[in-house]
Amino acid sequence: MSRPRADSEGSQGSRGPDDEVMPYSDDETDDELEPESDEAREEPPGAEHPPVEAKPSEMGWKVKSNDRAYHQLPEFQKKVFLCIKKSRYSGNAIKTYKYNVLTFIPLNLYEQFKRVANLYFLALLILQIIPDITTLPWYTTLIPLVVVLSITAIKDLVDDLARHRMDKEINNRKTEVLLDGRFESAKWREVQVGDVVRMKKNDFIPADILLLSSSNPNSLCYVETAELDGETNLKFRMGLRVTDEQLQGEQQLAGFDALIECEEPNNRLDKFIGTMLWNRERYPLDLDNMLLRGCKIRNTDVCHGLVIFAGADTKIMRNGGKTRFKRTKIDELMNYMVYTIFALLVLVAAGLAIGHTFWYEQIGAKAWYLFDNKGYSASHRGFLSFWGYIIVLNTMVPISLYVSVEVIRLGQSKFINWDLQMYYAEKDTPAKARTTTLNEQLGQIEYIFSDKTGTLTQNIMQFKKCTIAGRSYGDATTAEGVSLDRGRPVDWSWNRYADKMFQFMDHSLVATVRSGKDKDAMEFFKLLSLCHTVMVDEEMVYQAASPDEGALVTAARNFGYVFLRRTQDTITIREGDQENSYEMLALLDFNSDRKRMSIILRFPDGRIRLYCKGADTVIYERLSAESRHKESTQTALDIFANETLRTLCLCYKDISAGEYEAWARKHKEAQVTMADRDAALDRVYEEIEKNLMLIGATAIEDKLQDGVPETIAKLAKADIKIWVLTGDKKETAENIGYACSLLTDDMQIHYGEDVNEKLSTRQTTRRAQPQSNRPGKRKPADPFFTQMGKNALIITGGWLNEILYEKKKKRRRLRLRRLGRRPPPSNPQDGQPLNDSEKEQRQIDFVDMACECEAVICCRVTPKQKGNVVSLVKKYKKAVTLSIGDGANDVNMIKTADIGVGISGQEGMQAVMSSDYAFAQFRYLERLLLVHGRWSYIRMCKFLRFFFFKNFAFTLVHFWYSFFSGYSSQVAYEDWFITLYNLCYSSLPVLLVGLLDQDVNDKLSLRFPKLYLPGQQGALFNYKNFFVSLFHGIFVSLIIFFIPYGAFLQTMGQDGEAPSDYQSFAVVTASSLIFIVNLQISLDTSYWTFVNCFAVLGSIAIYFGIMFDIHSAGIHVIFPSQFTFTGAASNALRQPYLWLTIVLTVGISLLPVICIQFLSKTIWPSVGDKVQRNRKKYEADLEREEREKAPAFQRGRRSRRSAYAFSHSQGYADLISSGRSIRRKPTGRAGLQQSIREVPHAENI
Repeated sequence: MSRPRADSEGSQGSRGPDDEVMPYSDDETDDELEPESDEAREEPPGAEHPPVEAKPSEMGWKVKSNDRAYHQLPEFQKKVFLCIKKSRYSGNAIKTYKYNVLTFIPLNLYEQFKRVANLYFLALLILQIIPDITTLPWYTTLIPLVVVLSITAIKDLVDDLARHRMDKEINNRKTEVLLDGRFESAKWREVQVGDVVRMKKNDFIPADILLLSSSNPNSLCYVETAELDGETNLKFRMGLRVTDEQLQGEQQLAGFDALIECEEPNNRLDKFIGTMLWNRERYPLDLDNMLLRGCKIRNTDVCHGLVIFAGADTKIMRNGGKTRFKRTKIDELMNYMVYTIFALLVLVAAGLAIGHTFWYEQIGAKAWYLFDNKGYSASHRGFLSFWGYIIVLNTMVPISLYVSVEVIRLGQSKFINWDLQMYYAEKDTPAKARTTTLNEQLGQIEYIFSDKTGTLTQNIMQFKKCTIAGRSYGDATTAEGVSLDRGRPVDWSWNRYADKMFQFMDHSLVATVRSGKDKDAMEFFKLLSLCHTVMVDEEMVYQAASPDEGALVTAARNFGYVFLRRTQDTITIREGDQENSYEMLALLDFNSDRKRMSIILRFPDGRIRLYCKGADTVIYERLSAESRHKESTQTALDIFANETLRTLCLCYKDISAGEYEAWARKHKEAQVTMADRDAALDRVYEEIEKNLMLIGATAIEDKLQDGVPETIAKLAKADIKIWVLTGDKKETAENIGYACSLLTDDMQIHYGEDVNEKLSTRQTTRRAQPQSNRPGKRKPADPFFTQMGKNALIITGGWLNEILYEKKKKRRRLRLRRLGRRPPPSNPQDGQPLNDSEKEQRQIDFVDMACECEAVICCRVTPKQKGNVVSLVKKYKKAVTLSIGDGANDVNMIKTADIGVGISGQEGMQAVMSSDYAFAQFRYLERLLLVHGRWSYIRMCKFLRFFFFKNFAFTLVHFWYSFFSGYSSQVAYEDWFITLYNLCYSSLPVLLVGLLDQDVNDKLSLRFPKLYLPGQQGALFNYKNFFVSLFHGIFVSLIIFFIPYGAFLQTMGQDGEAPSDYQSFAVVTASSLIFIVNLQISLDTSYWTFVNCFAVLGSIAIYFGIMFDIHSAGIHVIFPSQFTFTGAASNALRQPYLWLTIVLTVGISLLPVICIQFLSKTIWPSVGDKVQRNRKKYEADLEREEREKAPAFQRGRRSRRSAYAFSHSQGYADLISSGRSIRRKPTGRAGLQQSIREVPHAENI
């Protein structure tokens, strides 16, 4: 189906945002927003304005070089607390840990007692110390509380020690700082603002530094920004000419005393503005002069710089976003349920206290044997009884719940760390759960927000195919051109300059080029070796502005056209065995509007020729009518595009000397024009770039990570929606969307202008509604897309701001500042929001529209916008979100999402340090969610349901007993049984279910993604499940109390004694409870191991072992007041009648559960039940499929064509033409290595 691409300049005209520009809404100051012409027109003519200072907010940061005392002056102090002040300049140490030696115990206890349950038990412990109130010994609460607090504290300590180690490792990295006239080794944490530092090749940059000089010509310095953006292609930075010339030696640097005035610290990675005052001269500074913390020095032996921002003020740290405390949905639900239990506890205790008041008035006061000589009134006794029952029934709020949850989460985290199927052997990178608190949330994900570069793709460009003079190359063929099903890569041993990592399957093209007979093929690769802005050093390492260009020049190199070197006006290449130099007359660089680049060369024989490469859409418009092979090349381009390769057309034009001279004069005039120079140059370029002759086209693969399409398809079946948020250009992002199967041919794609129009229409309709008709409660909105079929949304950052009113908000703020007053209310027709509620409604509409789509791609978005998009979905959809990325520009969305995943094993680790989970490949996300996430959710839900049940069943026996004890707060069990019930007798089996249980194995979990749906719906643990557990507990407690109670009435033991005393009754109820609880968890266990079996039997054995010890005469002699049930167990349990009572109680308690489970799995089976029932059949099918060879993934056909190098940014043309990159003293080379790398790492291109 043909999908015409929406014109970004369509109906919006020039008023629409530029799709190529990345809008920043992060730390923009008002002065950055230029007043727009339409705003200027809104002001009345002749209006007077108060004078506006020139950019006051930008120049508030002053740095004096080599003067640490300057930055401690009072004018640079800021108030911290009361009268305590400190310098506004941050130190260079970073701190991510929470505790130190002194603060650990008080801070950790404070954090733990912020949990309502812990605070409740502390209050309970205080109540138990009061003699008049206490009904249980204080140790029954103290021992569990101390155990819980200790285990949690140890876990927090281990986590914080890991943070300490990471901080220490970074802060103790070494660099060289200029102190007392010489460079000395110093740790990063000792570096201060104003220090001059020296960095060497492959060093990480310790702070945000102004580049002063380097060992390269004109203080050129290459940096790798993988830590910031995940991209491994090199960027260049350059020092000022004045510092380059005068600051090379130590003594010169020691005498450097400049004052830098610049913008305040902010998170703008693309902007820096400042001035340098030195020797009474001012010099402008911009981002090209800055080396940012986290980048790495490459291909530069030594460079010197001045520290401008340190530590927390650096741009990489500012981009981190706010660290949020993340809690799972189950955590929140669990807290609400604890509140519910507490409310029930208060109501029950109050009811029983009232009962005691009436009972004492009518019965208790008249019973002489109950006289206690205290003289309390009935109401006073009722009041004391209330607190007594609060203590007795406290186990309804389970103290061990939280610590058990922490142990389960810790175990789940270890399973993720130990999973060999998520281990990436190539880079020795295992999966890492960096938090232990979010595992079950992995089973509830509804939306995934993914970065593109380095996350979905490897950022590796490969020259895969080409078409030359109408003939296509690239498929596996022999040298004679015979097609093969399975070929072998070309052997490049004939070319000593070849990159051995370069793979090409078509031997016929190599044979054609080597034969020298095909002039078109020779011209094709000559163009690739000459028409570029790549730079090269002595070791033949190429520095490309984009990985696309690097891939093309590398391809030409392997085919025998080797780019060797360049000067300001020449390019030298080797063509076969001959070295030729070409005079460069003009370099017409790439930009996002032109979508092409050209070079005009004078050949050695005097001919002048223009070579051009660019997007097919712009090249075909400029071809000569005489150009051949248009149709065949067009067909090849469509075929390449269907394989989601990135295409690029190559063409040339011969120019006469007279034509060139006339054009060169115009070009020179355009270069020196002061008004709108770029537009003037573009017009001149247009004049020469016409009547071109087509040579052919290249096809580059932007290599996806392994398994990305399959992973996305599998996650989509689990009803997980994936949004791609990237800083890349629209076409690049769309291209990758097709490559990874996120976008398909049957989707209708909607662009920013279309989205804006639909939202504006909806807003206008809503405004037209009468105010009285607007409902107070939000009703479900009508769908935005009424036609059948799938929809996808592709929107740029500029349109995102336009749609969400971000830009308008800033313009309004600018206008307010300039006018010094509030503007009149906006005209409803001008596109402005009338008020905050309308702005919020617009955001809701946008989220609703996006969520109707099968796929959403946001491109040219800033780090802050990525976080904002995630926030909108969280806020308005109440959905569980996951963000995944690999660079510092992804940190904001990683921290904003409910779960953040970092791609590790790359150069950049900033995303990993901010993430909750980390692994090396995107494909592991499938296993993390569909296996570990689902299992963790199921286990946690099963654990919580059972935990609440067993505590209700245990505690409510006291409630039934109170009706027969005068509501006197008397306990139904022995004190030590109450203390040890949750710690020893019933904890291990349920804990192991929470750790090990699985309904189906990992392979079936991956095969049936629909098994993931119950987690998204929160179906396994909610208030319904909670009340089912409550009523189940009430039922079991009724059985446990009343069957033994009935059995004890008017009975006679074997020895003629009646076993109907209180202590024997307590033993029978406790024993029945232990059997029921352990057998009930056995019924709920889906996955049996030896450990589970041992835990169930062991818990019962431990109960009887401890009970017989506690009831023994020996321990009663040592502690007579603490152990009062002397001989009760042995006396009661030797009666067969009581064993029969226990069996009857257990049987009646479990029989309804067995019946209900049987009926539900037979009549209303879930997807999981069906898979379990046919488990063996499915497992056999899987084994058979694994033995068979899986078919290779086929890319879907599509009608759109990818276009020119869309990750390509403006090249090094200015640098080349100015001669600033050319070495002063070229060094000769004795010879070249056999194998020459293109970049520091082969994978970088």
